[in-house]
Amino acid sequence: MCGRFSQTKADGEKIKKRFRLKKVPKLEAQYNIAPTQGVQAILNVRPDELVLARWGLVPGWSGEINTSFSMINARAETLLEKPAYKGLIGQKRCLIIADSFYEWKKTGNGKEPYRIMLKAQFTFDKNGV
Repeated sequence: MCGRFSQTKADGEKIKKRFRLKKVPKLEAQYNIAPTQGVQAILNVRPDELVLARWGLVPGWSGEINTSFSMINARAETLLEKPAYKGLIGQKRCLIIADSFYEWKKTGNGKEPYRIMLKAQFTFDKNGV
């Protein structure tokens, strides 16, 4: 998973139909979601609802939510070996509704973000933005 992403599709009815949900809250577009922020998710324990969840993982052994042990990335090849993930993989899963993510390119002035999305989703409004 990348460090930032977006959820810009705020059409609750389309999301409800696409994922066969019974309950979808009022949605607002989010263009730059960072770790620890609230995100729209479908939890495996509530698969027919779109809920607001905190993005990130705080391992059970860390003891508190605001910790330096909060994680957002895992390598697929070591997922089942790492203590923080191996007990969760079969039971604590979710689907994050996202339509783009950001990667950064180093430049002479620091880093420049690039928003990456499917070509079919890229549209311009009447102002060309």
